[in-house]
Amino acid sequence: MPFVSIRISGTATKDQKSGIVADVTRSLVERLGKNPAAVQIVIEEVSTENYGAGGLLIADRDVPKLQEDAHAESSQ
Repeated sequence: MPFVSIRISGTATKDQKSGIVADVTRSLVERLGKNPAAVQIVIEEVSTENYGAGGLLIADRDVPKLQEDAHAESSQ
């Protein structure tokens, strides 16, 4: 019985998650010959405030860009 665990940063809609489950299930059926009824998939949504990479929280990655954009707009 295949068990797939997927973690994403942020959130996804119910339709997006449904599509992921369908796509992953289809892939396991086509590539490994698994019974679709046996495929189990868990999607975990990790808050961008609880996930970091490169020394920064993901939630903070866009902050400098937003500050640069505000600075550029005020100087025009």
